[in-house]
Amino acid sequence: MSILELRRVSKVYGEGTTEVDALTDIDLAVEQGSLVGVMGPSGSGKSTLLSIAGSLEEPTRGEVVILGKSLSGASRNDKARLRRRTVGYVFQDFNLLAGLTALENVSMPLELDGVAMKRARVTAMQALEQLGLAERADHFPDQLSGGERQRVAIARAVVGERRLLLADEPSGALDSLNGESVMRMILAACHRGVAAVVVTHDATLASWADRVVFLRDGKAVDETLPPPSPEQFLGQPSRGPSS
Repeated sequence: MSILELRRVSKVYGEGTTEVDALTDIDLAVEQGSLVGVMGPSGSGKSTLLSIAGSLEEPTRGEVVILGKSLSGASRNDKARLRRRTVGYVFQDFNLLAGLTALENVSMPLELDGVAMKRARVTAMQALEQLGLAERADHFPDQLSGGERQRVAIARAVVGERRLLLADEPSGALDSLNGESVMRMILAACHRGVAAVVVTHDATLASWADRVVFLRDGKAVDETLPPPSPEQFLGQPSRGPSS
């Protein structure tokens, strides 16, 4: 089952002499439980693809379908509800709420969806523990390092019943050990049936994906299976197509 489909999606910024084709006729299907990596040079359209996939931006042409429902013509409220309940985001700038602790930032989406506060906080703490942040749960974002804030953002994106995870350079501010912890959490979400799209410039991170899509100048120029997953080298069973 496809959780996300992009059908001939194009995005144009500007008009006339200032017109820029950010994406051109992108087709992408992401199945339940799969992890797709997106790679390409700076300016190739990677972040624009994520924004459109998550309904933060409208495509100029083409169609976005999530869980079998087209977003074409959906109201602003419908899209906001979809993002809160179905889509988990990891942004490059984290987008944590400064007035909330790490624990509160992670539990907030659950509480907004009606989960009792006590249960939401327990679930949020479990996510923070997986990323080695239990002792930082009561700290505010400005009391955390860049890498800690990034891990809080990851935890917030994967809690609850999200079906689609969109991550923009999720290990960009992390060392290799914490980057591996983040990827294990994303993979655990995929094992639960979440579909994930991860934008990265890191070939090591991309090797965790089921397949990798390469963008250049807004066009998909190649799609390939990655080399063997790091899980294999660590003695874990592979989760990719060859398993």
